Amino acid sequence: MRPIRVRIGVLGLALVAGLAAPTTATAAPRAGSAAPAPTVEERRLDGDVPREILRRSGFAAVAPAFARGLGRADSYREARAVVAREGAALWRRAVDRVQGRGPARGDLSRDDDRPLYWARLGMTRELRAWEPGFGLGERQRAALLTELERTSRGQADLRLPRGQHGGHGKGVKRVLLTGFDPFTLDRDIRISNPSGAVALALDGTVIDTPDGPARVETAVFPVRWADFAEGAVERALRPYLPRVDLFTTVSQGRVGRFDVERTNGAWRGGFPDNDNVSRTETVPVADPASQPQWTTTTLPYAAITAADTGRFPVYDNTTVTEIPAGGDEPVVRPDGPTPGSTAREGGGGNYLSNEIAYRATLLRDRLGLHGTLPGGHVHTPVLQFGAGNTDPATGAVTDPEFVRNRLDIVAQARAIVAVAVSASGADRG
Repeated sequence: MRPIRVRIGVLGLALVAGLAAPTTATAAPRAGSAAPAPTVEERRLDGDVPREILRRSGFAAVAPAFARGLGRADSYREARAVVAREGAALWRRAVDRVQGRGPARGDLSRDDDRPLYWARLGMTRELRAWEPGFGLGERQRAALLTELERTSRGQADLRLPRGQHGGHGKGVKRVLLTGFDPFTLDRDIRISNPSGAVALALDGTVIDTPDGPARVETAVFPVRWADFAEGAVERALRPYLPRVDLFTTVSQGRVGRFDVERTNGAWRGGFPDNDNVSRTETVPVADPASQPQWTTTTLPYAAITAADTGRFPVYDNTTVTEIPAGGDEPVVRPDGPTPGSTAREGGGGNYLSNEIAYRATLLRDRLGLHGTLPGGHVHTPVLQFGAGNTDPATGAVTDPEFVRNRLDIVAQARAIVAVAVSASGADRG
């Protein structure tokens, strides 16, 4: 998820393509009350492409059913239960569809990550506009929206085995992997994010490696600056990093290649997010006084780049952009940052993919796990449509090459995880 990649790969870039048609909540607003306006992200639901993706995946009924459930809630406590239940059900339904469990409920290929994205937006739009008879304060609505985001993104469904003494047997490795929503949707609303597809395909699966089986648990994150500033990454990952044997954040990167990003930078470059909000500033974290300008991967990048994991080349990306100590102009450094420099781009740029890598590895280090926990960021290739399907205005929402590219990226990401687990050695018990 790098702005530079967005510019060079407009049609294939992004983290999602249309799913949910906007719906009208069954629970009517109270007389005289004005329903809150939908967000920029939610307003894209009015387009033909999101409606088509929802319809062709069988997810078009998700938001209306959610609205009916809210309409039956007679208290905030009941509403919170509905939100938690339906958010978790959406995540499980999306995972099951991608992994081949149950009916496909539509002709869209099962590997598609976009139904989850658009259906979730349909639900948040309903919840934002809902005005129950018992009254709902601003803070209560915000808490419900946070719960819906958390549960529908798999963040409440991370079920790690107990390692040496767990139910999966001695030596089971525990892997945590994250993906992203689609982005740059105003350029091409059809976009799908391969990192989201990887997360759905691998959630709860066991990968056989030369070093033993590895159980993978996954979650996805929004492409919104505000959520990251409010600590969404740290809240989701902090309980689990001390318990896993390896973690990797994943996002879409350059055309035609995977990258293991060696260094992450503490800088937001300002590229607009999914709400068309821009932020140019130092990455905001807790305890900024101890905040480093750079963090580094502890993934076994040499083993990953040397292995034959699939048709796309895999690179150890060491390039950063810095302001050198005592300088005032950015300089590109192909071999990583120099002492005392100020970050302007990590290997993964200065957008939210770099930021999740920075936050996750900083959290690893602040938990005292730098020397024991392999973790870092992997960029996938840009997911591209077929050669004759490159016009966002007239093109189809899917095509055979698009599907093949996504399947190949997912398969190679799985293979990269297997190599990383095997190269990282024994589990942490």
